Amino acid sequence: MKLLFASDIHGSAFYCRRLLDIYKESSASRLVLLGDILYHGPRNDLPKEYAPKEVIAMLNPLKNQIYAVRGNCDTEVDQMVLEFPILADYALFSVEGKTLYATHGHIFNQDNLPPMQEGDILIHGHTHLLKAEETEGDCGRIRVLNPGSVSIPKGGNPHTYGILEDGVFTIRTLDGEAVKEMKL
Repeated sequence: MKLLFASDIHGSAFYCRRLLDIYKESSASRLVLLGDILYHGPRNDLPKEYAPKEVIAMLNPLKNQIYAVRGNCDTEVDQMVLEFPILADYALFSVEGKTLYATHGHIFNQDNLPPMQEGDILIHGHTHLLKAEETEGDCGRIRVLNPGSVSIPKGGNPHTYGILEDGVFTIRTLDGEAVKEMKL
């Protein structure tokens, strides 16, 4: 199964449109949104083409292809206009015999791990900083992934998303350049 992961759209119609073009071209079976879909938040500048209503109109037709988790900027009001569930704090996936724990990152992250076991994978957004690394936790060795931010990257990072295919997680720019890769 091929999955496309994206985080922190923050209501940008421009970057949502680009992401969905990439999603369609990728032939991924699901789009996994790691939170902060519509609102930009009080600490962020307005992203390019901030238009949450346009983002809603783009995402709702894909409601049967989207898995999403709640970000710190996502609320019940957002759920009222989105036709796919967004208020879960996490989602669990089984990928090639490994457990992948998907969350936004504001509650559970590398510094505050959810219940995990040796070999599990944590994927989150929130920081707007891309990451693909192996680390040691109380539970043993795990992998931590962050596809970065689609619309408001930080720390000098480009606008990015992640693809998981054949046991390899690749972080790509919106122009298709692979910037980081990790075999799971």
